[in-house]
Amino acid sequence: MSGRRWDLGATRRMGQLFARRQLGAGPTRPDVVASGKLDGALVDWAFYRDGHRDQRVNSYTEALVRAKRGQGFVWIGLFQPTDHQLAIIGGEFGLHALALEDASEAHQRPKLERYDDTLFAVLKTVSYVPHKDLTATSEVVATGEVMVFCGPGFVVTVRHGEHSELTGLRQVLEDQPERLAVGPGVVLHAIADHVVDRYLEVADAVQADMDLIESEMFTPRGWRNIDRVYQLKREVLELKRAVAPLTGPMRALSTLRHPLIADETRNYFRDVDDHLLRVKEQVISFDELLSSILQAGLAQVQVAENEDMRRISSWVAILAVPTMIAGIYGMNFDYMPELRMRYAYFVVLGVMLVACVGLHRLFKRNHWL
Repeated sequence: MSGRRWDLGATRRMGQLFARRQLGAGPTRPDVVASGKLDGALVDWAFYRDGHRDQRVNSYTEALVRAKRGQGFVWIGLFQPTDHQLAIIGGEFGLHALALEDASEAHQRPKLERYDDTLFAVLKTVSYVPHKDLTATSEVVATGEVMVFCGPGFVVTVRHGEHSELTGLRQVLEDQPERLAVGPGVVLHAIADHVVDRYLEVADAVQADMDLIESEMFTPRGWRNIDRVYQLKREVLELKRAVAPLTGPMRALSTLRHPLIADETRNYFRDVDDHLLRVKEQVISFDELLSSILQAGLAQVQVAENEDMRRISSWVAILAVPTMIAGIYGMNFDYMPELRMRYAYFVVLGVMLVACVGLHRLFKRNHWL
């Protein structure tokens, strides 16, 4: 159970609202789908019996009654529902107020919670944002969220964000009725597997950006790309925040003894957990490599600054010699070396030139210039 603090009065009021909407078997009960109370949020819903979509059940109310009797299960998908719509769904399926509170708010941390016989999972979805050139403001990884309520006779999915799509997942499962026949736990696995597969795809795409920025960073004046490296590191951290916290829930689902999770389904969760660990290691390596590249970039900046300072110092030293000589002769004393010679002016210029050339060759030999 979540350890967050909550307003007890608000929770009590929400619980009272849910209590007034508890699932009933009466035939006169209004159909929330037909009445339009979920308009704008409802993506799809279906009743599944023995793994097949039961087309004869065209009433949401009838589907709920059959699901409660153990004749199959209902799968309803919602996209960014309002608090009122979530309250209706919570009352229909007896969902816990704390879980509904989490489902109503985006930007949740990936987690798995158990409320009596219902599992509540939060998964971060990710999507790679194509871009022509990686800049200091490029968006590389976009995220969304999928919340899954999985209980006896029902699955409720709540999506937040444009990048939380579960494209084609329902159709894929409907093409495998033997899997759907196992029960709601299979839907939870399919969603987790879909999300983790997207992690792998995004990680592979980010790898190409990593290779490009690394090669550019270690070119002459490559330190000028340091802002791009920092932006990519921020995007990788966004991916890391989606992947890393999910390892605990996936490990729990692969070992959890729960009526909704059949033994065979646990084996599939182990496979998802294995893929997740692999992508987690890859993302962590991205983060570490980018940190190293940033440090190398900062070292390049310091080296470049030292080289510039040596060049400046060398030219200052070279120019200091003629400046000193000219300054001495500019004091207009009557008695100066070679002052009365016919070619004294050219001799002094020659001394300046020889001194400057000598200093230039000395600094060049020492790689200051």
